[in-house]
Amino acid sequence: MESESVVKPQQSRLKKAVSRISYACGAFGNDMFYGALSTYFIMFVTTHLFNSGNKAQDDRMILYITSIITALRIVELFIDPFIGNWIDRTKTRFGQFKPWVVVGGTITSVILLVLFTDLGGINHTHPILYLITFAILYITMDIFYSFKDVAFWSMIPALSFSSKERERTASSARIGSTLGGGLVGVIVMPLVLFFSLNKAGGTGDSRGWLAFGLMVAIVGIATAWIVGFGTHEVQSDLRKNKENTVGIKKIFSTLAKNDQLMWIALTYGIYAIAINILNSLVLYYFTFIMGESTMFSVFQTINILMSLVTVTIFPRLVDKFNRRNLFFTCISIMLVGILVFSVAGKSFALVLIGAELFQVPQAIIFLIVLMIISDSVEYGQWKLGHRDESLTLSVRPLLDKLGGAVSNGVVGQVAVLAGMTTGATAASITAAGEFKFKIMMFAVPAVLLLVALTVFWKKSTLTEKKHAEIVNTLEETWGKSLQETGNTTIATSSVAISSPVSGQVVSLADVSDKTFAAKKAGNGFAIKPTDGKILAPFDATIQSVVSTRHAVGIVGDNGVAMLIHIGIGTVAMHGTGFISYFEKDQHVKKGTELLEFWDPAIKKAGLDDTVIVTIINSADFDEFDLDVAPGTTVEANGDPVIQLDPIKKD
Repeated sequence: MESESVVKPQQSRLKKAVSRISYACGAFGNDMFYGALSTYFIMFVTTHLFNSGNKAQDDRMILYITSIITALRIVELFIDPFIGNWIDRTKTRFGQFKPWVVVGGTITSVILLVLFTDLGGINHTHPILYLITFAILYITMDIFYSFKDVAFWSMIPALSFSSKERERTASSARIGSTLGGGLVGVIVMPLVLFFSLNKAGGTGDSRGWLAFGLMVAIVGIATAWIVGFGTHEVQSDLRKNKENTVGIKKIFSTLAKNDQLMWIALTYGIYAIAINILNSLVLYYFTFIMGESTMFSVFQTINILMSLVTVTIFPRLVDKFNRRNLFFTCISIMLVGILVFSVAGKSFALVLIGAELFQVPQAIIFLIVLMIISDSVEYGQWKLGHRDESLTLSVRPLLDKLGGAVSNGVVGQVAVLAGMTTGATAASITAAGEFKFKIMMFAVPAVLLLVALTVFWKKSTLTEKKHAEIVNTLEETWGKSLQETGNTTIATSSVAISSPVSGQVVSLADVSDKTFAAKKAGNGFAIKPTDGKILAPFDATIQSVVSTRHAVGIVGDNGVAMLIHIGIGTVAMHGTGFISYFEKDQHVKKGTELLEFWDPAIKKAGLDDTVIVTIINSADFDEFDLDVAPGTTVEANGDPVIQLDPIKKD
């Protein structure tokens, strides 16, 4: 028995590690596929797919294909909500999400490989038939990719109920995603040129590009199956769908009502188009302006390392600078990078400096936007009276896809205008062609970034301070909304309330937060904690959750509605140092661990760590006298701290 008790935790840790690694592999393959599809497949289309010898005809076919890709990807945006709805209702013995990851990853990889061919030569012999076949294959691939993508990124909550484990999984996925999206750029040209019989001035030939497509397909299939075998979905009634996934109409309706979500969405939408255009044209620059396509691999390698470093230092930057100023600084650096890049010519050193100044801030801006969109969940709840979390968080992926769709169409047009199509080399690009290329690669994105910055600076007012105020207001008004919805039972007998955390008892009137001290959020008590574990003080249902994990609202089977709030001003920590072990609407037993917090993190932030416990439905009870004197040390779920007697009604 002794050896068994030792082995079980090790197996549990091993299972979690395997799940995280498997999920990271899935993120690696997912972003490698997306990079190949959105950037390098377009390079293949413009430089190798059409080589009939009739340049005018080839250019027309390139424009047709890239226009079809853009149109289909925009149409697919309207299909996405239905895809999410379908996934929400998937029930199989293999899980809800994994079947779509495996099936979607396999089908999309096979179709992508087929698209890296000329479909048996019908692109020349029967061009109309080719366009129709291409459109059918592409939209099929795009839809199944969306099934896979939506299912994959929706899996994290299904893998664990622990916020700590979810964060570890998400962090592993971010690393895998960065490596996958970056490494595909590192290997693309060396791989293409290695397998090409004709190097074609650094662009390779169709055989080399097919080898690249095969590599991406193999990785895509392998990583999808790794996710299927290596991850485990936690089954629970909490994961049962209760309402339809929102549609595109509901998304726009919410955007119109939630003005801060709308402005950050507009900002990010314009920004996404700008960076996608420039990022998609970098390989063209190395190939047709510098004449050194293999140096693109060196650039991508440096870019991966810089991106990983940038993500790790982001929390420190946010601590030193507010998000508003950080966003302004990042856009300014990117504009300087565009300027340096635009005058770099064939100097690899200047190209590298300019490109990195443009690339490095992108990871920071992504995180800033993600945090503001997350904060707009509470903003919308405060303004509209209801919480639209999944709807709000679905906005960013839609905008990323929109940016990719628009850039695909632009790149095709630019390649034709600049003469960077089949048979072109760096030596064949004219001065006029180079000028047109640089206008589209540098001037257009620069203007779009300035527009995005202007919109953000003038219209996005949801600062960290404003969000903290909103969360505090929501906490104060939670009791009122709870009583209006009738989500509590009426207590009929005396209720003994223990402390949910170990520590010293403090009178509520003595806490430093005026709102709680004035009992605006209900009567109760406070605890100066000696332990970082918050336990359920009675059998209850989780009714109120916040993304920052510093508070929880529960409604007991005994009729007591309680708010447990860790620290004062801790909403500003944005969840750092806090772990939650529950889901909304989950029923928990007395003694169940709800939250865990790292006290040194609160103190390091210069904040008060006092845990405040208030009875939201105070009006239903008579007495609120403490059963123990302030300063008394109590244990979590130990002796009662207060005794509540319901008001006798005639």
